[in-house]
Parts: sequence; C-alpha cells; structure tokens
Amino acid sequence: MPIITVPTAAGHRPPIKAVFFDLDGTLVSFQTHAVPHSAEQAIKRLQEQGIKVLAATGRSLDALGPVRYLNFDGFITYNGGCCVTADGHVLQRHALDPEDVQRLLAYTAHQPFPYVLMYEDRVAVNQTTPEMEAMYTRLNLPVPPVVAREKTDITQVLQANVFLGPEAELAFMQQVMPHSVATRWTPLFADVNPQGISKRVGVDVFCQHFGLEVSETMSFGDGGNDVTMLQYTGLSVAMGNAAQPVQDSADYVTAEADQDGIAQALRHFGLL
Repeated sequence: MPIITVPTAAGHRPPIKAVFFDLDGTLVSFQTHAVPHSAEQAIKRLQEQGIKVLAATGRSLDALGPVRYLNFDGFITYNGGCCVTADGHVLQRHALDPEDVQRLLAYTAHQPFPYVLMYEDRVAVNQTTPEMEAMYTRLNLPVPPVVAREKTDITQVLQANVFLGPEAELAFMQQVMPHSVATRWTPLFADVNPQGISKRVGVDVFCQHFGLEVSETMSFGDGGNDVTMLQYTGLSVAMGNAAQPVQDSADYVTAEADQDGIAQALRHFGLL
C-alpha cells in the first residue's frame, strides 16, 4: 500500500503548477519501454489544467525521442547538466571538468573498466561489455560507438557513466574525478556530473524560467539520482520499485509504473 508521510489536504499547501517526471523506471516502463496509457492520460489532464509538465532525466538530449510526443514544457537532461525548453532553448549547460575526464582516461588505461561519455550531440564508449549491452537494451537505446582513448574529446562532456560497483565509487571519485559528483540508480554504474549539478538544480532553473515557487512543484522518481529532486520539490513521489533510501526521501510512495503508479499518486494528491 502507498505510504503517506505529509498532510495531503489541498487547502494546506500551495497549488501545484509544475510536475517533474524522471523517465526510466518512473514514467517509462522497464518492461515495455513505453509510457503506460494511464500515465499518458494523466499528463494530458495536467496539461489541460495549465500545469507545466517537465522531464527530469539522466538521459542525453538525443535519447528523448520516445517521450517527446508527450509535449513536455521542458527537459532536465544529464541529471541537471543541461536544461532545455520545449522549443530547444538552452537555459543551463555545465560540462565536466576536462581534468577529471583526462584522469578517467588515464586511470582506465591501467585499470580498465567501461565508461560512457555523453556530449550534447553524441555519446561515446571506450569499450562494450555484455553488462553494458544489457543496460542499453533495458533502456531501449542503441549501444554508442566505441571511440579510442587517443581520439576522445575531453571537453564539453556533460555526463559520464562509470561502470564501477558502489563499493569502489567513493575512492574512485576522490582519486580520479574530484571535481565531479556521482549518483546511481543501478548497482551496475554511476552517473557522474559536475560538482554542484543535480536534478534539484534543474528544478530551480525551470522555476526561475516559469516564475514559480518551489513549493508549487511536484516530482516523481525511482533512483538515487532523483533524491535531491524528491527532497526539494513541494510534493514528491517515489515509485514502488524504488530502493528504500529513495522511498524515504519522498512524501508518498506509489505503485510501479506498470501498475498505474503515476495516475494513482496524482489522484491521491487531488490533481486528477
């Protein structure tokens, strides 16, 4: 059953004027690679009420094709590294420190593991493995091309994915990428972004753009990279498939995506 931890009466909170949705595992089903019909209809209902609907994802800009038909009002991509309006205007863009990227290349030359480098217009990997291929299959995305270390552009990398386990993450980040921050939604790899960048920062960017108060926002998520956003928005919902720390960071825990979790939570808070 859903867990509610805050009062829900509409009269005791500001009206919600914008809703931020994580994509994979939240709005997009891992099983079907599609947005459930109930979530599509829920988003349409929000839009009919004049509520802004925004995507908040670790995906790159060129990986948004499967959800663009929902007519989002904006996109937080690369976990806040690049925020873009519906008509393509870039509100914010922050790249990884080139020194951190250079150290990543040098480190993996001697202690090899897979990584992904995400630019505004392309994605590249240093090698492919069965685990990486399985991850891209799970996201219904093509495996990016392999780019040799000596041909790698270390500038303008908006996000990296490093295929390290959680137990190795802290030491690696301190030693190799000290100007960056790691979050993860899977034990398989960590998302690496510039220090100070998060989905919470993306929420602020769009609040400023639309002239909204943070108390007038709501967010949905299921992964560790959603926690800053869930803890920040006026209302927050964790999906039923989320790990316990993610659920603990939200006001409400709903069902999984394929069990109509989006619509269920919006009805709970009186938005449908």
